[in-house]
Amino acid sequence: MAATLAASRSLRNLLIRRVMAPTPQGLSLSLRPMSSTAQDEASTAAPREAQDHSYESLRVTVAQKHILHVQLNRPEKRNAMNRAFWRDMVECFNKIAQDPDCRAVVISGTGKLFTAGIDLTDIASEILQPHGDDVARISWYLRSLISRYQETFSVIEKCPKPVIAAIHGACVGAGVDLITACDIRYCAQDAFFQVKEVDIGLAADVGTLQRLPKVIGNQSLVNELAFTSRKMMADEALGSGLVSRVFPDKVGMLDAAFTLAAEISTKSPVAVQGTKINLVYSRNHSVAESLNYMATWNMSMLQTQDIVKSVQAAMEKQELKNVTFSKL
Repeated sequence: MAATLAASRSLRNLLIRRVMAPTPQGLSLSLRPMSSTAQDEASTAAPREAQDHSYESLRVTVAQKHILHVQLNRPEKRNAMNRAFWRDMVECFNKIAQDPDCRAVVISGTGKLFTAGIDLTDIASEILQPHGDDVARISWYLRSLISRYQETFSVIEKCPKPVIAAIHGACVGAGVDLITACDIRYCAQDAFFQVKEVDIGLAADVGTLQRLPKVIGNQSLVNELAFTSRKMMADEALGSGLVSRVFPDKVGMLDAAFTLAAEISTKSPVAVQGTKINLVYSRNHSVAESLNYMATWNMSMLQTQDIVKSVQAAMEKQELKNVTFSKL
């Protein structure tokens, strides 16, 4: 007990010294009890269209305070990914990455399913009739085209805001490329997943073959899915680790996804976004390289006032949703 009390006193003294230290101009902190914010009220507000997000293939709304909802929005075409989609996603997530009000994103599909994958009727000419006078020029064009399509999903990983995929119905072909670039995946019981590319005569080339083995950690299963294009149903997706939770229907799934996003949004944005960046980095680097990167990252991030606010809240038994963190 004495050791615990001493540790508590030491932590409080450390906090007091930290708060009394010079702070950026205009920032004032104290150890007075923190007042409640309006974050709870935002959860009951009706979604509204997000400013500066107007797209042909996507609908972006402010679902709750700090939470954006990105919807694949071609229900009449089963949310198939047309030429506009490949541009819209890059523009959308580049904007989200720079949006200081956004702390979490939920991505879902409108209509009866998540996505039927690539809209071949719209982009077939780019693939089957590529520009160029000879093999070298045609190949150069196709490589540039594929690289642009790859960026459509890589931009999700590059965005520092956590992205939660909420999948119902079919998630086919490029849909698997999309969700494997997301940070968390929930699905409804009616969801199924299909690496469909071999059925149309090509190898998946915008992320599935690179990310799916790391997501589920079972190379044999990945090979089976990619070689055969068989469907993986929701329960198998849960058992393999492709998704972390399965829900009876789309409504329950979306409710859970937004509840999760709301929980994430109450945390320090410095902590959450730094965590995502380092998780993505560590996936592709050795432990030693990742630890070095982490040390370099936190040599500046540990100086944030978010630590003071978070520890103060814990000591005073305050909920983090009542803490006001600065925009990032």
